[in-house]
Amino acid sequence: MGKLNRMRLKASHIFILAVFGVLVVYFVGMSLLGGDNTPAEEPEVAEQAPQVQVSVTPEVNRPYLVTLRGRTEAARTVVVRAETPGVVAATPAREGGFVRKGEVLCRLSVDARQAALDQARAALRSRELQRRASAALAEKGFRSETQVLQDQASLDAAAAAVRQAEIALEQVNIRAPFAGVFDNREAEIGTYLAPGQPCGTVIELNPILIVGNVPETQAGQIRIGEPATATLISGETLSGQVRFVSRDADPQTRTYRLEVVAGNPSQAVRSGLSADVQITTAAGPAHLVPPSAMVLDAEGRQGVRHVGQDDIVIFTPVQVTEETAEGVWVRGLTGEARIITVGQSYVDQGQKVRVALAR
Repeated sequence: MGKLNRMRLKASHIFILAVFGVLVVYFVGMSLLGGDNTPAEEPEVAEQAPQVQVSVTPEVNRPYLVTLRGRTEAARTVVVRAETPGVVAATPAREGGFVRKGEVLCRLSVDARQAALDQARAALRSRELQRRASAALAEKGFRSETQVLQDQASLDAAAAAVRQAEIALEQVNIRAPFAGVFDNREAEIGTYLAPGQPCGTVIELNPILIVGNVPETQAGQIRIGEPATATLISGETLSGQVRFVSRDADPQTRTYRLEVVAGNPSQAVRSGLSADVQITTAAGPAHLVPPSAMVLDAEGRQGVRHVGQDDIVIFTPVQVTEETAEGVWVRGLTGEARIITVGQSYVDQGQKVRVALAR
């Protein structure tokens, strides 16, 4: 039995030694044949320039449009006030209705004004008779020239008193200073009005103004008389022209007040409506770029990144002159430009890129 175990042990040793020998022969043979399986170091891959897609945009001579938000405003707004004291006796003008120039808005009680006018007219007639008698006596030598002149002065004073009484009587009628809308009545029948107190407000709607605020970067481009179009919130369009651009900026917003005057013959357009205003200024070079191509630089300036010579990225500040369905028209670029439309947010000015045309 012990002998049998020793034979089995020897057989297993022989097997292990045989396997070990085969492996040794294999590796020695591979070494001699140059079959080193150690992976070779891969050479460093040179860093490649980033790839961007560009759209080639030509330079076009195009009228510049200044676009801003505005609102309609009455051309004139006047609070009509009493010039003489009195109690309101009638209000013939309908509040909210159209009035003609000179139409009575409020009428005060006449009181003693008519009597004062009658008295002044009677005094005038007396002075006229006295002046005639004085002139006749002077011709006969019974009245001096000085007395005649005094009587003439008295006649002139009486005529002035009549005119004063006529004005005082007319002032009981508070009239519209121009044609427009009697927008707000502030006095009713029975209200006592002292001089300077309001009867109501009249606004002029034809022509009508469209007012807005122009940024300081665009105020210098706009000239008086340039054509403008206003699209109201209702969709209605008004055509007019610039009549005023302020010279003094608002200290809070650093913008300038602009006024466009437009016709409103039916006076259907009310004051205070929101409007989008487009003003056509002088023509100049412009480029059409996709809105997505617009970026901001580190200083917060709006512009586009485009590819210049030697495929180097350039950032150019631009100003939007018009927004259309095809894209935005900008100015600030020169000549034909290769605008980066894909990858513009991942490259910087001065960086070299690989260029592919946008599909």
